[in-house]
Amino acid sequence: MKIGLTYDLQEYYLARGMSEEDAAEFDRPDTITGIESAIKKLGMETDPIGNIFELTERLVKGDRWDMVFNIAEGVKGFGREAQIPALLDAYGIPYTFSDPLVLSLTLHKGMTKHVIRDKGVPTPDFMVINTLSDLEKCTMAFPLFAKPVAEGTGKGIDSASKIKDKKGLREACEWILVAFKQPAILESYLPGREFTVGITGTGEKAVSTGVMEVELYGNADPDSYSYANKKLYESRVRYKLVNDPEAQKAAETALDAWRGLGCRDGGRVDLRSDGKGTPNFLEVNPLAGLNPEISDLPILCGLSGISYDELIKRIMNSALERIFPQETLQK
Repeated sequence: MKIGLTYDLQEYYLARGMSEEDAAEFDRPDTITGIESAIKKLGMETDPIGNIFELTERLVKGDRWDMVFNIAEGVKGFGREAQIPALLDAYGIPYTFSDPLVLSLTLHKGMTKHVIRDKGVPTPDFMVINTLSDLEKCTMAFPLFAKPVAEGTGKGIDSASKIKDKKGLREACEWILVAFKQPAILESYLPGREFTVGITGTGEKAVSTGVMEVELYGNADPDSYSYANKKLYESRVRYKLVNDPEAQKAAETALDAWRGLGCRDGGRVDLRSDGKGTPNFLEVNPLAGLNPEISDLPILCGLSGISYDELIKRIMNSALERIFPQETLQK
């Protein structure tokens, strides 16, 4: 079986003038090497393709694959993560992870939370700020938390994201609107524990790979898993595998969200508990980072005793079972 690999490399965009923070979600070469190595160990042939521009050139040339392992984040628009899956759908080429509908929905945190709330999954009260005039309609009580509506890797989150008054609210939203050229999402700030739940599988076969609590050291940006805290995680953050009743509830809530949104194969759900210790959905990452050393999902799996190769095997098996249900899966 021939497996193509689609991805966005940081170095590709940095060489074209993109800033380090703008390119933060894109991958390092060792991510691609790690995935490729794990797939080869399953007895499959790999073919590194690259980003959507490189994929388009290959498709026009007539190249095809039995399946594509897709981790491309895309560059522009709320549908950026959906661009390669949509293109592959058009050519009838199957791929790992979620489809264009799910990837477009889940990139927009506000739209995601509308669906999550409709599904009955607990999530903090929220409001999307498209323009500063929207703040006049905000009736949520302080403290609030503000972040860009469609970013990952903690981008746009820092010590000023927790908001205590109207002045800070306006300043935070204005900065997000200008700096990120996209709406801000406001949430009621939750004071409890912060969790990330790893998930592999699809639908009723989805399972948690473990629950990791994110604890901040004293030198970290307070109250948030910020861009700087993620970047400097070795000195600012403690990752701890947890399985107490609150953590177990976090896993249940994460799986409810994963299934309700229609996510596939593997990823992460981030949660934070309210003042009563109830884990609330914050966001889902259906294209979770897969760097063997620095990405949250592999770190979490490592704490759970799941090797990187085993993680990639579980993702591949979920995809193969969806796409080729009659074929024997890797054991």
